[in-house]
This record gives sequence, C-alpha cells and structure tokens, in this order.
Amino acid sequence: MLDKLVNEHIILGIDPGTLFMGYALLHTKGSLVSIIDFGVFDVHNLEDQYARLQKEFFFLQELIMQHHPTVLAIESQFVDKNPQTMIKIVHAQGVAIAAALSKDVPVVEYSPMKVKMAITGNGHADKRQVADMLQRFLHIPQEQMPKKLDATDALGIAYCHYLQLGMPLKERGAKSWTSFAKQKGLVDKQLTTPNAKLQAALLGTKKKK
Repeated sequence: MLDKLVNEHIILGIDPGTLFMGYALLHTKGSLVSIIDFGVFDVHNLEDQYARLQKEFFFLQELIMQHHPTVLAIESQFVDKNPQTMIKIVHAQGVAIAAALSKDVPVVEYSPMKVKMAITGNGHADKRQVADMLQRFLHIPQEQMPKKLDATDALGIAYCHYLQLGMPLKERGAKSWTSFAKQKGLVDKQLTTPNAKLQAALLGTKKKK
C-alpha cells in the first residue's frame, strides 16, 4: 500500500497514438523516483482503426489492474496540420482516459511544450533531447533505452507530473534552468552562456580547453 503521508505515488504516463502508444510507470516516494516499467504498445499491424483502439483500451486496463497507478498523466491535445491525424490522436487520448476513469484513476493532462520545458528547460526541444535528459535524470543504462521515442515521451509526461508533485526544484531552491542544471550536475560551472549550458546538458559536452 502506498504511503500518502510521504507523498508516495505510482504515475502512469501515456503518449497517445493509434499505431504506437508509449507508456511509462514511475514510482515516487517523497523526492525519490524510480522506473517501474516503460515501453511501446504496438498495434500498427492491425488494419482496423477501432480494433487498434480496443486493443489499447484493454492493454491499459490490464496495466492499471496490475500496477494500481494513483494517476494517469497524458499528453494533451495538440494542433496538427493534418486534421485526420489530429482526430486519430484525440481518439487514442480518449481511449486512454476512458480506461483510467473506468478504474477510478484520476487524469491530468500536460501539453507537449510544458513537458519539454519541465525536463529540458526548452519548450521547443526535440524528442531526442528529452530522451537524453531523462536518461541522465533517471540513470537509465544505454542498453535499456528504447528504440522508439514514444516510450521516452510517455516517460517524460510521467516525470513532468512527478515534478509537479515532488517539486524537486522548489525543495532544492532552484529558481532557474541554470541553477536546476547545476544541481543535477549536468553542466560545467565555468560555462556561462545559456546555449552552452543547454548544449552541455543535452549532449554531454566538456568545457573547451
């Protein structure tokens, strides 16, 4: 049983999709966080769109019954240039939300920009940059990093919610991306420009000789 007195949670993060759905489960206890599981649920071989949605619904219900998450964190709707793509993503999002609510799991939504900002300090970071930062924060061995970035997208959504709950930035007194990155040991203290710091954090660069 989770201990609510020490802010203990199991967060289910979902990156909705009608071909590949990213999922991630994080266990948090106070300021501590660890990965339970993350990956991609692949339904791209099914031709019928509604059959894919049904598979995702049952998969999520099974995941919820197995791990008993305290919350579902999901990427909110975004505007796509292709209306058909946007409609399909909204369908997948609705299925995930319905699966959670059917098991009395509360739902929170985060925009892609908010997730990227929370993890990288840049609301326009790409998927690879988000994955690289999560690998550093959560100490994921390279051999365990997934090939499909849908999985790390879901992990990022779950981690973003963890930041809202645990508030590690607030607890440690970080007031900016610079101080946050330094606290995480991601940048050389002698790097002074924001671009250099971000590059060091994302690419692991060393200070110039």
